[in-house]
Amino acid sequence: MNWGSTLQILLLILVSLLFDGSISSSTQFKIDPSKVKQISWKPRAFVYEGFLTDEECDHLISIAKSELKRSAVADNDSGESQLSEVRTSSGAFINKAKDEIVAGIEQKIAMWTFLPIENGEDIQVLRYEEGQKYEAHYDYFVDKVNIARGGHRYATVLMYLSDVKKGGETVFPNAELSERQKASIAASDDISDCGKRGIAVKPKKGDALLFFSLYPNAVPDQMSLHGGCPVLEGEKWSATKWIHVDNFEKIITDGCTDNNDNCERWAALGECSKNPEYMVGTADLPGYCRRSCNVC
Repeated sequence: MNWGSTLQILLLILVSLLFDGSISSSTQFKIDPSKVKQISWKPRAFVYEGFLTDEECDHLISIAKSELKRSAVADNDSGESQLSEVRTSSGAFINKAKDEIVAGIEQKIAMWTFLPIENGEDIQVLRYEEGQKYEAHYDYFVDKVNIARGGHRYATVLMYLSDVKKGGETVFPNAELSERQKASIAASDDISDCGKRGIAVKPKKGDALLFFSLYPNAVPDQMSLHGGCPVLEGEKWSATKWIHVDNFEKIITDGCTDNNDNCERWAALGECSKNPEYMVGTADLPGYCRRSCNVC
């Protein structure tokens, strides 16, 4: 018996009993353990088939389309976002309270993962056109700047918003594989060469992949290395939810101050208007660079 898979199923049954499935006035959702399959235990990774409805997938895409910009990566030393050929997609963040449908999706994620909504970043919708990819990387941080807000990213929920004709798999190259799994992957005609480098999940509209970047004791799991394979045919839309070990919405402020040494430089580069969520924030959630952006 696979005790890891059994435990996951029992937890899902428990949460479905604790919640009667009510998400919002327009959305009803109940955890269905039969739709969840464990694809790996090292790293811990699970796929929920049909996690999002077609309406939810299309809604996220429609919101993001007008806001798309080139995706960036965090610098390992400064934590600053920067463009890189490692990641060639385009994306947009969607506020948690954008509308009722988005709020319902946030509730779904919290129910499935058992992790609080406030520990998560806003959903990032990504578009990968033919040839675009995200090379293998970790979701946990190594720089002090990003760790300071909410701690490490503990878990990731990757939701597929479209089917992909060929390529575009999410692959875990460091995953532990049995000889049977290795043989099955090598013989598959449905996975790209990139996907055959480890355990791979093929994008399917509505499905969601949950994996953990840390062990339960909060130590980074190096087996959680993962990447987005190049799209070989078609277009790939996905939505990522990064969930931290602590409250990501909480920002400690002391009057009108900057909470990053780079604030003044970023403000001079126009980041106050380009990235207002981080720099300025809102009345309920102050940003990191309010002084440099002259909002207080």
